[in-house]
This record gives sequence, structure tokens and C-alpha cells, in this order.
Amino acid sequence: MAISKAFFSSSLHPSLHYSPSRPTTVSLHFPFPFPFSAAPSRNLRLRCDAADSKPTVLIAEKLSDSGLDLLRDSADVDCSYGLSPDQLAAKIASCDALIVRSGTKVSREVFEAAKGRLKVVGRAGVGIDNVDLQAATEFGCLVVNAPTANTVAAAEHGIALLTSMARNVAQADASVKAGKWQRNKYVGVSLVGKTLAVMGFGKVGSEVARRARGLGMHVIAHDPYAPAERARALGVELVSFDDAIATADFISLHMPLTPTTDKMFNDETFSRMKRGVRIINVARGGVIDEDALVRALDNGQVAQAALDVFTEEPPAKDSKLVLHERVIVTPHLGASTVEAQEGVAIEIAEAVVGALNGELASTAVNAPMVPPEVLSELAPYVILAEKLGRLAVQLVAGESGIKGAKVVYTSSRDPEDLDTRLLRAMVTKGIVEPISSSFVNIVNADYIAKQRGLNFAEERIKREQNGLNGTPVNSIQVQIPHVGSLFASAVTDAGDIQVEGKVRDGVPHLTKIGSYAVDVSLEGNLILCRQVDQPGMIGKVGGILASQNINVSFMSVGRTFRGKQAIMAIGVDEEPNKETLEKIGTIPAIEEFVFLKL
Repeated sequence: MAISKAFFSSSLHPSLHYSPSRPTTVSLHFPFPFPFSAAPSRNLRLRCDAADSKPTVLIAEKLSDSGLDLLRDSADVDCSYGLSPDQLAAKIASCDALIVRSGTKVSREVFEAAKGRLKVVGRAGVGIDNVDLQAATEFGCLVVNAPTANTVAAAEHGIALLTSMARNVAQADASVKAGKWQRNKYVGVSLVGKTLAVMGFGKVGSEVARRARGLGMHVIAHDPYAPAERARALGVELVSFDDAIATADFISLHMPLTPTTDKMFNDETFSRMKRGVRIINVARGGVIDEDALVRALDNGQVAQAALDVFTEEPPAKDSKLVLHERVIVTPHLGASTVEAQEGVAIEIAEAVVGALNGELASTAVNAPMVPPEVLSELAPYVILAEKLGRLAVQLVAGESGIKGAKVVYTSSRDPEDLDTRLLRAMVTKGIVEPISSSFVNIVNADYIAKQRGLNFAEERIKREQNGLNGTPVNSIQVQIPHVGSLFASAVTDAGDIQVEGKVRDGVPHLTKIGSYAVDVSLEGNLILCRQVDQPGMIGKVGGILASQNINVSFMSVGRTFRGKQAIMAIGVDEEPNKETLEKIGTIPAIEEFVFLKL
């Protein structure tokens, strides 16, 4: 069984402007995990109800003067720092916009207390972990961030930690200030000729790689979405996750915190690294299991660590990790330069002012714009499109570089009458979101794809089918061309990973994988097995799952010819452990298998 881990960073995209005849905002709620805000007219406009007065913007954490000046030109600005949750809730009902950094939690209670007045929340920085996006969307509030202004600052801080760690600068400084002169104790290591693995080759990771190359280091990177051409231009070799951690002398982390990357660096991961590896983290604290890192430092598997971020910030005063003699730490200073702070302030101020003036900000993360009648009609196909994208990307081998995808729709309607913007956005969402911190919607889908070098093509095929003439879409097919696959049977003769699905009775179904026809509901978790077509296979696999108290929700078998090969698709309610999956793989007639989360 192959396991692939992947991630990358988020980006900015050009602004869009909407000018409807009458400003209004309507929230539509559907029973699936994708938030929608839409306007009954064909465009969306956000503005304050009191058209003759300036909107009020609450600044809950310090913002540089350049950003404040820009805001004051268009709004009344209330700078109230260090508010408790109760104080924030009491104040927010009189505010049209709120700007925060990472220290203020914008919870559901905040949106409830705003009573519908709050129109936009601006996060002065990249991560939006502290903003309840679902609640924001439910209350019709736009959320924007500022993801680009601190790129260079974060990269520079990563290099500063790298060099300081290698030469024991922090420890030696503390020693001298304590009246000691311990030259032999603080002998460092050279960077020239050492291998640096950059884990996450987005904006910050790329800039770290560029600077590390200038220090004479050999740089490798892991990021399945990084264009190979861009990596080669920087003199960087793209490798698999396992190769990156096994060969690196230094590992620099630049991935977002997602369910996939949460505690990705743990006891098992550390055990597969080169003994004496050194780790730098200026990304998110949660990607490292901090207790496991302490154990790895104590037993010498990890020689040193340099950390700017932590699972809990600030960390406990008695934190074993922070106090460890071979760890250097800084208090989340990645974006803390004068230049970066000014850039972030201006970027978020422009986004908030634009939103209050009726523009959909370039960094909006929760506001797809589709007429409600289209949303209603496409609702079940939206789920199908996202799950097909999610399924397809999990089939890609970790070391493969994805350059694009093709989406083919069959419909009884003429191609020009089928609005597929939302469906294409949801395929993009399914492909991108499981392994990134990007929030993909119809507004930013095309730009996010472009930033990652992903070329999305679409084909609409008119196909009359009995009883389906009233439905907007008969089937959706997702193809990822020319990539390696964790499940060879998903690859067509043309070398493309291909999955296809339909909606039946309102439920999305997988109907084809590669050249094999199947029929499975896209719910829960899925095990795909390619096997020799022979009696007893369903019982053997089902028996293994039953022995581990894993419930099978559905099972389907598709084959090419009798007695040849078949694909068995098994839906399971629980996630099997590694040992259970390995038992399935030991069945002689099973030629390959893969476990997928839907």
C-alpha cells in the first residue's frame, strides 16, 4: 500500500467588481459542506445599510499607520486592542467591518452578536484558523485575508533560524551574557554541500530555496503541485515525501495546517529521517507532534530544531520543547518586519474598503457568486464534482507533478445552456483543498489553479437519454493526465487517471474508474481492489473487515471479462488501520488496492 502526503501554500488573485441594480445579500444553506452566499440579482454587492454615513471598522489588533490611514479615508476607525471575547461581542453590533490578526478569535458568538450588521472580517495575515468561516457565511459576512505581503519576511526568518541553529548562535549568546566563554561547546556545522528539504514549495518555500542555494546548499523539495519547470529554474529537485525526509540534513517546513498535515511530523516520521537531522518550522506549529519532537531530540534522532510557531501560542512556560538546550525559538516573528507589517496592513485595508464599497475582494475566501436558481439546480452535482476531484487527487502518486485536469460533462442540454462554472470550481476544490489551506470557490478557483500551474479544460457533450432530459447534467468525468497512480487500474490506455460519476436519487455515485464500470455511493470511505475474477473474493475481504469490527456500507464489482480481472469497490463506515489493509493486500488474488477518504 502506498501512502502519499502532500501540501502547498495559498495565493492571491485579481479583484473582481460587481455592480447590481440593488445591493442585497442572501444566504443559501444546502445540506453539504460547502458554504454559499448569493444574490438574487445576477451580481453581489456588499455595503452598509446607512448609505449616507461612513461604515465603522473595528481594529482588534495593532495595524500599521499606513493601513489605518487608508481605512480612515473611507470609514470611521475604532482601534480597540486586547478585547476579551465578551467585550468584542458587545462592541461588534455597532461595526460594519472587523480586522484581526491571529490573536483574536472570531467565533460564531461574534457573528451572532453582530446581528447581521457585520459585512466583512479582514484577517491581517495568511491563516484564518481563528475565524469561523461557516458561521461567517451563514450570517452573510465576507472573510478576506492578506496572503502575499509577508512572503519575503517569512522566508528571511526561515533562513535566519537555519543559520542561527547551525552555528548555535542563540545558545552561545546566552552563554557569553552569563559570563562564560565556551568555544568548544558551541562548535557548529557548515551549510555548504548539505541537503535542505523544503516541505511545501509555495511562495515562502520557493524563496527559502532560492536563498539556501545562495548559501551553497543542495535543495530538494516536496510539493506535488509545484510545477517542475519552476523548480528546475531555481535549481531545485522535486522528490517524494519519503525521499525528502530520508535524505535531508536540514528540513524546512512550509506547509499549511490541514487535517492531512496535522502532526505529520511524529514519532514514525522522525524515525525515517537521517539521524542527526535539523528541523526548521516557520509554517504552523500543529504540523509537528511536539512531544514526539522532544523524544527525537532526546534520543539524538533530531540534532536540533529551530521553531517560530507552536501548537499553542504562547507555549507553556514550562514547555519541555521550548526549554530544550538544542532548540532555538522565536515568538512567531515570521512576518515581523517593518516592511511586511506595512504591506499586510495595506493589503487588508484595501480588501476591507473594497468590500464595503461593493467590490468582491481579491482575497475573499467564502463567497462564491452564482444565481440562487443555478445553485438549487446544481446542488447534488456540486457534491459529485467535489468528490470526484477529491477521489482523483488521492489516486495520484505522491512524486507525480499534476499539471492539470479535464472535466467532461454529458447533458441533454445544449452546451451553451449549461453553466458549469460552479462545477468546475468544485472539481478544483476537491483536487486542491484536501492538501492545502486554500479555500476554493467559484470566485478564486480559476486563479488558484493558474497559480499552481494547473490547467483545467472542460468539454460539454450533448447526449439525449430517456427520462433525463430535465436534468442539467447526466454525468461528470474527471481526468488527470500523465501522472503516476497509486492504483494502476484507474489509469486509462491514454495514461490518464479517470473517474466518472452520476447523481441517482439525489446521491452522487462513482460509476467508472479507469476502464472499469462500478456503481458505488460516494459516501464515507472507499477501498478499491483489483483482483482476479474468481469466487469467494467478496467473502474474504468482508471477513477481514468484519474481524476488525469495520462495517461495510456497500460493495460493487466491475469486470472486463469473466474470469479475468475485476475491480471491487467497498464502502466502509470506519477507517481501517494499516494492519487491516495489509491483510487485504496479502490475499493472493488481489493484485493492487488503495484506501480513499471521501
